[in-house]
Amino acid sequence: MSEQLWWRGAVIYQIYPRSFYDANNDGIGDIPGIIDKIDYIASLGVDAIWISPFFKSPMKDFGYDISDYRDIDPIFGTLSDFDQLIAKAHEKGLKVMVDQVLSHTSDQHDWFLASRENKTNDKADWYVWADAKDDGTPPNNWLSIFGGAAWTWEPRREQYYLHNFLSSQPDLNFHNPEVQKAALENIEFWLQRGVDGFRLDAINFCFHDAKLRDNPSKAPELRTSIGFDAKNPYAYQYHYFNNTQDENLYFMEKIRALLDQYPGAVALGEISSEDSLKTMAEYTQGNKRLHMGYSFDLLTEEFSASYIRRVVGSLEEKMSDGWPCWAISNHDSKRVLSRWGEGVDDQEKPYLAKMLYGLITSLRGSVCSYQGEELGLTEAHIAYEDLQDPYGITFWPQFKGRDGCRTPHPWEQGKQHAGFSQRKPWLPVPDEHHKLAVDVQDAEASSVLNSYRHFNQWRKQHAPLCYGDIAFIDTPEPLLAFTREYEGERIYVCFNLGNTEQTLSLNIDEGKKLQPLEGHNLRQATRRDDDLILPPFSCFYATYHT
Repeated sequence: MSEQLWWRGAVIYQIYPRSFYDANNDGIGDIPGIIDKIDYIASLGVDAIWISPFFKSPMKDFGYDISDYRDIDPIFGTLSDFDQLIAKAHEKGLKVMVDQVLSHTSDQHDWFLASRENKTNDKADWYVWADAKDDGTPPNNWLSIFGGAAWTWEPRREQYYLHNFLSSQPDLNFHNPEVQKAALENIEFWLQRGVDGFRLDAINFCFHDAKLRDNPSKAPELRTSIGFDAKNPYAYQYHYFNNTQDENLYFMEKIRALLDQYPGAVALGEISSEDSLKTMAEYTQGNKRLHMGYSFDLLTEEFSASYIRRVVGSLEEKMSDGWPCWAISNHDSKRVLSRWGEGVDDQEKPYLAKMLYGLITSLRGSVCSYQGEELGLTEAHIAYEDLQDPYGITFWPQFKGRDGCRTPHPWEQGKQHAGFSQRKPWLPVPDEHHKLAVDVQDAEASSVLNSYRHFNQWRKQHAPLCYGDIAFIDTPEPLLAFTREYEGERIYVCFNLGNTEQTLSLNIDEGKKLQPLEGHNLRQATRRDDDLILPPFSCFYATYHT
């Protein structure tokens, strides 16, 4: 087998640090908490961890509003703690990736505090400033993802500043070479501390249209909801000018050139654009931009075999030489078992959880797996008085925000707050998550957790599932079938995404060539003559013998 780069086919375990484990019992998870649980993470069989932002921040958007790119926020620990985490993770064979939020900062960052003072200081052009229209309104019609205009008036400069997200998250002006230089230096600071890569938040938002042209409107029938079915006016526009500009591609090449100086370092870009799959292909093109990209296309409410095939197939057509990364859960999306498992009986949900993980890790690409996915956690209901997410508070009650997927990780069923902390946590642990705690699932051989662990080890024994090309096979709904092929070895894969038994008639000649692959611990299909019998939420893996 050819030697592969570590990140190709890797499973990257996303840690949301404030909800993972609270080592100092202040109600908020921290870096020492990750260190305390490093053996657990290693036991999962994942290849790397991605840690959501832990940088110094006023926490208006829980760390995605950075006030100091080179320091740890005290609620999470110290730089010394982080150095210890790097060392411990590497001892366990785990790579460490950190979140970099390049497109914007906190309004408490020293750069912005200087920039807002006047139009002549040395940071005056580091953010996106624009004069008001003659009638005093914002310079154009751009909207914030979090609701309302993307412009806020700053009386000191008598100008508006741009913020694609919260008004406390002003956008940096990447048309200024000094801003690009500073961003690259901040990346290198963490490379020198030993990190193995970066998840680049909203990376296609770095550049804006220098002419500040209005975004065109979108017809009502074409508007799609942003987030959890939010009634968000952001969907009323085509976002052609406030993000995804051509200049950004050249900046991606600068990031790649820097990372190439640190062998093995990797960049994974989060992409959200009008055509995210096309943008993913562009941002990973030519072995000179990002190593990987991922989009929100499998983080939607839509769930069917045809939809998954359409998304993956469309990317395969566009991405000639790039490498995708897939995710079905993260800190911004409703947990997949609630999103794709609506109406599924509770007794069947563990099988759905196992099947979905098998599916996502069998596609061509790498995988981001969000903490709690390995436990089969569902979306938590958060009462209005407990909400923390500004997005949810703004759009309540139609949209309850992202807190439901950010609740603390349950460690021990019999302990207060499920063993996450001895103090009331920043978000409550829902009752239904206690019975899914790590200690409960550790003791059950057939648990979602143990299946997750086992499948990761099993998958590593089959190179086509990690590195191979993919080709889809025509099957009726709700079946999804494809082959993965690598260095002459081909594996046939079929999943039943439905909650009823399905029968698939195999081509007689092809069926004779299939030798079932067992040992994966997922619900298994069976052969009956030339038919494949797939129970609900089951799978079939087989090798081709010609």
